[in-house]
Amino acid sequence: MKIQTAEFVTSVGPTGPLPAGNLPQVAMVGRSNVGKSTLINGLTRRTVARAGAAPGTTRLLNIYRVELARRRGKLLLIDLPGYGYVRGPDATKVFDRLTRRYFMPHAAAGPNSQEGTGPACAVLLVDGRHPGLANDCDALTWLCDLELPLLVAATKMDRMKPSERTRALRQHEAALGQTVLPTSGKNGDGLNALWKALLDLTGL
Repeated sequence: MKIQTAEFVTSVGPTGPLPAGNLPQVAMVGRSNVGKSTLINGLTRRTVARAGAAPGTTRLLNIYRVELARRRGKLLLIDLPGYGYVRGPDATKVFDRLTRRYFMPHAAAGPNSQEGTGPACAVLLVDGRHPGLANDCDALTWLCDLELPLLVAATKMDRMKPSERTRALRQHEAALGQTVLPTSGKNGDGLNALWKALLDLTGL
């Protein structure tokens, strides 16, 4: 997939204005330190996202605008705070509040909500090396309850031997009951397949 432009737009805190407009939004959901920033940089072919200094320190919703080449359109990648390792006083409640606000049009308020347009689809990112984690399974259940189009991608697959990758992928799919796309933001493996799946979900 060729990218015309990609840029960081803004960060949103728990009470900040949520993204709205007519561009499809892709919500990137995953545990802290799962590699969302690395994957976003891999997808955009640019260093637009920076990882936090330590797992669990990012509590903001980070927005990236991507323009696809050949006039295929534009979309927003929405990097949500990671779950599972949130640091600081009241950090878990901050994470829950911001995440639920962002998904509110689908969770409760309906498509006419003024809180933002909400995501067109979601991508659940799981660490390829750690199949079947309870909080990944919980996150998938929560997303499925929203009845959002979604897909699951395993990150950091480059850190395993080929035989380990195959076994881990089978274990992920057995635990989640979903097809899992293997990816590596670092070396680009699987990113074209992930882009194809994203374009199918967003209709671009």
